[in-house]
Amino acid sequence: MFEPILVADVGGTNARFALVTAFDKTTKEIVFNNIHKFSSLDFDSFADVVAAYIDTLESVPNNACFAVAGPRKKDTVFLTNLGWQFNVSDIKQQFGFANFKVINDFAAFAHASPYIDNTANLVIKDGHSHSDGNIAVIGPGTGFGAAALVKGEEQNVVLSCEAGHISLAACNELERNLITALSEDFEHVSVEHVFSGQGIENLYRAMAKVHGQTAKNFDAPTITQLALANDDDICVKTLNQFCDWIGAVAGDLSLTFNATGGVYIGGGILPRFQDKLLASEFVKRFVAKGKMQHIVNDIPVILITQDNIPLLGAAASLDTK
Repeated sequence: MFEPILVADVGGTNARFALVTAFDKTTKEIVFNNIHKFSSLDFDSFADVVAAYIDTLESVPNNACFAVAGPRKKDTVFLTNLGWQFNVSDIKQQFGFANFKVINDFAAFAHASPYIDNTANLVIKDGHSHSDGNIAVIGPGTGFGAAALVKGEEQNVVLSCEAGHISLAACNELERNLITALSEDFEHVSVEHVFSGQGIENLYRAMAKVHGQTAKNFDAPTITQLALANDDDICVKTLNQFCDWIGAVAGDLSLTFNATGGVYIGGGILPRFQDKLLASEFVKRFVAKGKMQHIVNDIPVILITQDNIPLLGAAASLDTK
């Protein structure tokens, strides 16, 4: 008999919880119940938001897996964009979980990748995925996340990483100038400094500076809205650059992970301007990898638009047989 699994996706903006009451790995069928979303900023600690969800349940499940936006070091988990940290053993004891696991949110995405229905999402780049090839998952949101499902002969392994904090590479003169402008605000210009919600604002200010204009006090939603409406030239240039440049980053990471099984892009930002992404130079930049272009030419890229992927991955990471 299947035992319910308490799953969570705790990010810098929202914390989503659910109960998985059925999960068939063969048919890829999964049933979520009692889904709740909380604003992470309404709580002082990780334990507080967990307790808020537990209060909605009649009983505490034995099995739980939480996907969180941050790294884990031994027993301690750090939620980077919230300033929270907690010990896994403390949470397990406090709530009485018999089986408790905490994984990075993009590790959960990687665990979910074999269960994703490509027809329910948006193909950015066609390709021919290898069934035994690694799968890369990346995405801009509150931060920038990445992970990989590494295929093995006997079992698959999920590789977590902090790719959002690697150095952002320039591929042309404009990007070199943008990085110079960004360097005036950041000692180290990382991928996340551009490819995140805050990153869009950083890129907008740098774009204005490079074009000799004074940046206005626009937030990311306003920049996006003005760009899509073609109402502000710098906003248009910013969003175009965002879509083009992330193609280069995605191509870099596809080679880093040897992702011949495909690249999935998640996060809450790109689905908001799908048409702009499709019309951009994303694919051109993705495949512009010199001697390795013959490798990346074959890699399909899918933009995830369906819901509950981190929750699915949290459940998939546990032994549900």
